[in-house]
Amino acid sequence: MHNDQMRLPARLLALTLAAALLLAGCGDNGEDPDADGTGSPTGTPTTEPYLPVPDGVELTAQGSTLAVGDTATVAYEPRQDFVGALEMKVTSLEEAKFDQFVGWDLTKEIKSTAPYFVRATVTNVGETDLGSGKGLQPVPLYAVDGENRLIESSLFRGSFKPCESAFFPKKFKTGDTMKACMVYLAPGKGDLAAVSFRPSQEFNPIIWEGDVVPAEGTGGGKGDKKGDDKKSGDKQNN
Repeated sequence: MHNDQMRLPARLLALTLAAALLLAGCGDNGEDPDADGTGSPTGTPTTEPYLPVPDGVELTAQGSTLAVGDTATVAYEPRQDFVGALEMKVTSLEEAKFDQFVGWDLTKEIKSTAPYFVRATVTNVGETDLGSGKGLQPVPLYAVDGENRLIESSLFRGSFKPCESAFFPKKFKTGDTMKACMVYLAPGKGDLAAVSFRPSQEFNPIIWEGDVVPAEGTGGGKGDKKGDDKKSGDKQNN
């Protein structure tokens, strides 16, 4: 990362944007036409537990398609031999604008993307502390763009008031709950089609789909086009 690209306090990490672009080609092994690193399901939902979780924790089937507002129970390994279990409810998909990134030095590469916010409620239902400690541990959700590519969240080292809390707090023990907000940058000013939980290439992703609404303070966007059309039609009918 070059200092002339990202300077304090403007520190939207260029590394996470590069990762988002690279993930688009992840997993294309030639064996499965859908195994291309995207957020799309690669088969029918699978109900068998894929990781050990505490008694009473029932994992959502791999390959499930949920609506915004629905809750999934998932498990993943943030590191080897360390299993976390989470209840995650995606609560909104929002179209943002770079006008909201006040004080951040945005490169041409970043400005060529479309920014989105995804909000979720996350609860630790496992037996491990998933807190970030001294590190920065992001909530394990990806965006899926209109080209069916996975996009990693762009992480801020500092406060970003329009959309904070993409990281777990320092301690996140059993029963702890947090409200998370992730920033995603869709390459080529692409659309936000869905949100995906896919902790590994082999995992048949769990996805959330729903309407994309304007982020607070943007004054409108893709998510309200239907509403504008309806209002226009109402006026004509009157």
